[in-house]
Amino acid sequence: MKIIRRMVVKVGTGIIAEQSGRISRDRVKGLVDQIVAARKRGVDVALVSSGAIAAGLEKMGLEKRPSDMESLQAVAAIGQGLLVHMYADIFALSGVSVGQVLLTQYDMTHRQQYLNAKNTLERLFEMGVVPIINENDTVATEEIKFGENDLLAALVASLAGADLLVLLTDTAGLHTADPRKHEGATLLRRVDRITEEVEDFGGDAGSHLGSGGMSSKVQAAKIAVSSGVRAVIGDGRSPGIVADILDGKEVGTFFPAAKKVRSKKHWIGYAKKSSGRLVIDDGAAKAVREAGKSLLPAGVVEVEGDFQIGDALDIADRKGKVIGRGLSNYGAAEAKRITGLRSDEIAEILGERAEEMIHRDLMVVYEDDGPLSREEG
Repeated sequence: MKIIRRMVVKVGTGIIAEQSGRISRDRVKGLVDQIVAARKRGVDVALVSSGAIAAGLEKMGLEKRPSDMESLQAVAAIGQGLLVHMYADIFALSGVSVGQVLLTQYDMTHRQQYLNAKNTLERLFEMGVVPIINENDTVATEEIKFGENDLLAALVASLAGADLLVLLTDTAGLHTADPRKHEGATLLRRVDRITEEVEDFGGDAGSHLGSGGMSSKVQAAKIAVSSGVRAVIGDGRSPGIVADILDGKEVGTFFPAAKKVRSKKHWIGYAKKSSGRLVIDDGAAKAVREAGKSLLPAGVVEVEGDFQIGDALDIADRKGKVIGRGLSNYGAAEAKRITGLRSDEIAEILGERAEEMIHRDLMVVYEDDGPLSREEG
């Protein structure tokens, strides 16, 4: 493996908690020791850690996760402080400071917050601090939740300009089937393209304590590699796995980086939440995918959603497959009025010069293995 100067390590609740649900100090220390060792090799490390809700459940003597949002957020508020305090104490034994960073989809969706988070992480690295990152469960609603920390980790890897994303789980890596249910499941050592078949290999969550599963880790790897970040899914229970990965040993499942998409396009394609959808005809789909053209109103056959100028919209072909995402030059009301019209017809209706529905510079086109960048660099 090429030299790694910065990495993001994501650990799920099941790796740092015992079967009872109690966060294990010994397991946390084992993880921390690996991160400290990586830092001694000159590698910046950001840690995306789940476990706040599990820690809160233990503190309050609750046996299962609350079903209502308010109680869940309260438990997360209780547990987040306990979790970070444990990390801070254990890192301090090695003379390393930590900084807590809590994020929501809102922070990734809005460009200024996104850049603020990027700058904060960069400054923490400059100060020699290990960022401890988690979703801000205390304020996140269903509309702005990541859903699991795998997605958050992938976006953080792009945000932080990392070389490598390490997703630690409770299996040896990605298999052709769930190895806990199928004895003949084969471990995939390397995945060069994340196709639909590869995505189908993902399974359900491996622990009652967590919210993510192998499927979410494959999606996280897909997001990471599209921004030029290599990814590894590996067994977080294996001592020394972080060092093994840095040494280039064959552990887990390795995903080599694809051609890097520009930072802003990656933000549009993955970090910014879609507010609607444009269904386009076959001619427009070909122009967008094969020729890298802007999307014109004439090629749009259906407009879905209530969106404003500058909102992100999914672009789908007539079969319903999402082939891209971009920022709209029109609000929903105007977009519906000019759907399928030529530029001269639009000028008559709106009384102004027609613009592209979505300009190519503000659009990401997806392939089966991620977004396709139409420009160099």
